[in-house]
This record gives sequence, C-alpha cells and structure tokens, in this order.
Amino acid sequence: MINLSSFIRHHALRDPARTALIFEDEPIGYGEFLRRIEKTAGFLKDAGIRPGDVVAVLMKNSPAFLEIAFATSHAGAVFLPVNYRLAADEVDYILRHAGAKLLFVDDEFVDRTAGFAPAVVLNAAARSDTTVLSGGSARIDAEPRRPDDLFRLMYTSGTTDRPKGVMHSYSNYYWKNAEHVIVLGLDRNTRLLTVGPLYHVGAFDLPGTAVLQAGGTMILHRDFEARAALAAIERHRPTGAWFAPVMTGALLACPERERFDTGSLLWAVAGGERTPEPRIRQFGSLFPNARYVDAYGLTESCSGDTFMEAGREIEKIGSTGRATPHVAIAIKDEAGCDLPAGTEGEICLRGPKITAGYWKDPERTAAAFFGDWFRTGDVGYLDAEGFLFLTDRKKDMIVTGGENVASSEVERVLYESPEIAECAVIGMPDPKWGERVTAVVVLREGTRLDPETLIARCRDRLAGFKTPKEVVFRETLPRNPSGKILKRVLREDLA
Repeated sequence: MINLSSFIRHHALRDPARTALIFEDEPIGYGEFLRRIEKTAGFLKDAGIRPGDVVAVLMKNSPAFLEIAFATSHAGAVFLPVNYRLAADEVDYILRHAGAKLLFVDDEFVDRTAGFAPAVVLNAAARSDTTVLSGGSARIDAEPRRPDDLFRLMYTSGTTDRPKGVMHSYSNYYWKNAEHVIVLGLDRNTRLLTVGPLYHVGAFDLPGTAVLQAGGTMILHRDFEARAALAAIERHRPTGAWFAPVMTGALLACPERERFDTGSLLWAVAGGERTPEPRIRQFGSLFPNARYVDAYGLTESCSGDTFMEAGREIEKIGSTGRATPHVAIAIKDEAGCDLPAGTEGEICLRGPKITAGYWKDPERTAAAFFGDWFRTGDVGYLDAEGFLFLTDRKKDMIVTGGENVASSEVERVLYESPEIAECAVIGMPDPKWGERVTAVVVLREGTRLDPETLIARCRDRLAGFKTPKEVVFRETLPRNPSGKILKRVLREDLA
C-alpha cells in the first residue's frame, strides 16, 4: 500500500523506539507515532470520513499536524492544509471550494473559520497528542490507495482574484521523495530541523516528510524564532534544514548567533531567490560545516525541482542549480517552442512529481500546460551545462518572507475602495522580507484617501503578509500601446 502510514509502519515494526519526531524537546518514537496515526484514522472514520473526502487543517506546527496528515492518508481521505495567516473570508473560500468535510483548527484560529462546521478544535494537549481527541476510537487498518489517487490539495495564490487548488497525487509525492533522497542523501541518520510552517511545501516537502520515509528524525518547532532555532541546532544536532530566505536573514542577524555550536548542520536548503555571494559566504561563517543549497521549485511540483551542487555555489552564482534526476526543464517561447541555451523564456517542467492540474478548474489547468510541459510562469534561462537562472516572474507574483502573493489578489481588494480609479500592486526590494507588497494607486478625481486608511481596509480583507506595506499615489500609471499596465516600469521608477 502507498498510504503515508506505510513507511511509518515499516520503521515502527523494525525499530519502534527510534525517534521519528522531537517537539518541545520531547521525542516521539516510530511505534508511538504509528499508534497515534491509526487511532486518529479511527477517529476520522467515526466522524464519517470516507475515502476521497477532504480533511482540512488550520494549524501551526505540532505533532498533531503530522498525525492528522498521515491519519488522513491512512483513512484514504484527501489532506488539505490551509495557511493560518489567511483572513477569514480567504479561509472560508478555500474550505468551501475544496469541499472539505471536516476541519481541525487550533484554538487560537477559531475566529478565522467563519463558523465552518464540522470543526474539531485542538487545545495544547490535543496538539501534542491527537489520541486525546480519538479517545475510544479503534485503531483501523489502512485504506488501500493507488498511485494516481489524490493525496493532498494545496491552495496557492494565482494570477486571478482567487487562489487555486493544486492537486497532488501519491505518485507526485513519492517521486518527489525519491528525488530528494537522491539529491540530499537522506537516510535513517538524517535529522531535519523543521521551523517553517507545515502548510507550506517548503517545510512539509523540501525535503520534509521524506526524512521520515528514510527513517530519520524531524525536529519540529511550532514557530520560527532565530535564537530558538540556533539553540535547537546545538541541542538536537540536526544534519539538515529548510529555511525560507527571510529565516536565513534572521539567523544571520541574530545577536547571539556566535554563542551556539552549529557544527552538526551539513546542508540547508536556504535559497531560491538568486542568492548573492555575500549571503552565501555569511551563511558559511555561521554554519561552518554546511553547504548552502539554492533551489527552485513550486507548489505545483511538490517543491525542489533544481538544486545547486556542492562546490559550485560561487562559480554558478545566481543559479538555482540543475534539475533533479526525473525532472526535465525546457525554456519555451510564447508558442511553446524550445529556446536554445542562454536565451530567456518561460521555464517549463515535466516529470512524475508535477501536478496534473487544479481542483475543479479545467480552464486554468488547460492554460497551465504546453502539452505535457507545465508552464511555471517564471522567466529564466539554462546555461550550456543545464544550470537554471531565474530572471523574472511572469505572473506578477510577489515573494515576501517566503510567501507567494498574487498582485491581482491584492488589487481585487484595493478596487473595493470607491476612491480608487486604478491601481497596480508590485513587489519592491526589502532587506528583511525579500520583497514588500507595494500598492501604486490613482485616485478618482475629487476624492481623498490616506495610506493608513487604505492599509487598514486591506488588513480586514487579506492576510497580513498580503497587505500592502507601502502605498504610493500617482496621477497616472504607465501603460503599453495595448493598455496593459507596465509593472516593470513602475518597479524601476520607484527603485
């Protein structure tokens, strides 16, 4: 069987005391982890969940997050992690569009669920051990799944006004794991520090739970805090980590960073933003035994499509590396024709870990492919050796603190203000967040609107990371002859 619980069962039968997870300094062995998964799957069955049903979580990191994810697979259902930073109406849209049958929610996020029912609220005790919830539920056998069955839905910011649900099959997930085992050398001795949010492919998938498939250990933090992460590296001796670029910046800026022994770390996937040479060298000074792994990937590919190779970081500065073994990359023009090495075009991907498309959205699914090549919407080129260089984001996507923000989604909310005649949302360079969301606004004649009021309105309708940090008023917006707003010109002007 290919349920996620299958590889947990494998390790539990052979070495039940081996540590699978560490949370708040408390270890959880593979045998205990399997027991919790099977009990929680029984709870799902008692709650009426059947194979193919969608089970959602609105939660920060905890053992319960992983127990529910694996139990959902064990029961044959579909897992739906929801970004807890989203506003209530965004959460409500995702839950209803996905057709969620049950929601698990941390008690601190109940106000964001808009009264969605049925919902199971988790307190601190339940987050540490889901058997608190499952109680008298019996441990059940795994519901058989097939490679093409749906394992997970993940909603990502799109280029239209609503997020789209990326479909991940078991085949996508297991091929992704195989790629990362090969590229990162994962095995039962791998100890992964997981400080990013598990609703994100970076934490769950890069390499994330592939470490558990290999029999290793995940050291899990509820939130990221730079000093706590450094202390955990000294205490628990992880060998690998995934850090969003904003996390890398916070670690390097931590005033106490030199106090901690960070020698256990051998690698960290820590880039994805054309990392400059000084950042790579600073990273090496903090983590003397670790290589800095720049990478490129998407939610649509379960993350991690290219990785920089050891020893070539400076030689290939600006590159995110070469493709994993079973991912093909092509640079194509607007007609879908291949472009030669060194020529910029749209980055397209093909391989068994790439999504088949978007949930309940055949039009956007069709638009996302050139035949069997997935169109990433990113612009870049391949050099003669196949190293990928990312040069622009075709989809007007802003990346702030490791989160994707679709400019059109923010613009939709801005246009709800009657004073606004037209607007454009762009990402501007920011030393802490990578990019900050910036709104460029043209007001209707005879109206007035101050930036603070507009930002407050957006904050009521959008997640905090999507809310503009800066508002710039203009009399007109630059346009091309066909009337399209030239956002690149705006970025250059404001810079």
